[in-house]
Amino acid sequence: MAPDSPVERAAVVARLRAAGCVWAEDEARLLVEAATGPEMLAGLVDRRVAGEPLEYLLGWAEFCGERIVVEPGVFVPRARTALLVTAAAAVTGPAAAVVELCCGTGALTRALARRLVAPRLLAAVDLDPAAVSCARRNLADLAVPVFAGDLFDPLPVAWRGNLDLVVANAPYVPTGELTLLPAESRRYEAPVALDGGSNGLAVLRRIAVAALSWLAPGGHLVVEVGAVQVDELRAVLTEIGLVAEVIRDEALDATAMTARRPTGVAGRRPSGMAGRRREN
Repeated sequence: MAPDSPVERAAVVARLRAAGCVWAEDEARLLVEAATGPEMLAGLVDRRVAGEPLEYLLGWAEFCGERIVVEPGVFVPRARTALLVTAAAAVTGPAAAVVELCCGTGALTRALARRLVAPRLLAAVDLDPAAVSCARRNLADLAVPVFAGDLFDPLPVAWRGNLDLVVANAPYVPTGELTLLPAESRRYEAPVALDGGSNGLAVLRRIAVAALSWLAPGGHLVVEVGAVQVDELRAVLTEIGLVAEVIRDEALDATAMTARRPTGVAGRRPSGMAGRRREN
């Protein structure tokens, strides 16, 4: 029986629905399209029923109209993160110098390359070697460099104080809440892309503190954050001298924060942050 026959597709839909896949019809269509024969389709369906993320099976995810390559273990771009693209584009002028931290697949950078007006610099950074490899595949045709390292550490020192936009979908799930994530995230995505430390803000605090010296006056930091973490993160941003704003999209169930470095304000390190490294 051909993998694209109505009977075969109906059987795939039934298996996926029984396994709890909410969008069983859509997933069945994509899996059927990805399979080159019945045996491959059966294997893909078995893996999906076992909980493996659909994006790993297909090898790609759709994000902001782009087909993004997704490799096993790398954080899968979420639809809600489109809010970061909108927020970043709204605060960034033409010919901007832009860096994405915790880039994962590089999906944000790829989307921003389309949205921003003639950016003079685009670059991405990740600590995870698998993510760096994946992002390089996604950004190769744009000639965007992807640096391997911890946050700002691998960037050229000449960029310090000259970035117009720093954007990051950093991990912000509190360590104690990782067990509450969907099984496909817990089992298949790298913990370093999920674990935000004891209160979820360990990495975001480090980004905010360091961003102050990397942003140009008037430059912006744009990050995704949990809705319940807004007040605490805003306090951190305000304490170091950044001007914070919260952006909420109910349709996407997403929360972003922008933080502007005022002209002529050097900022300061919040208490207890001296020498602190990543906690997760």
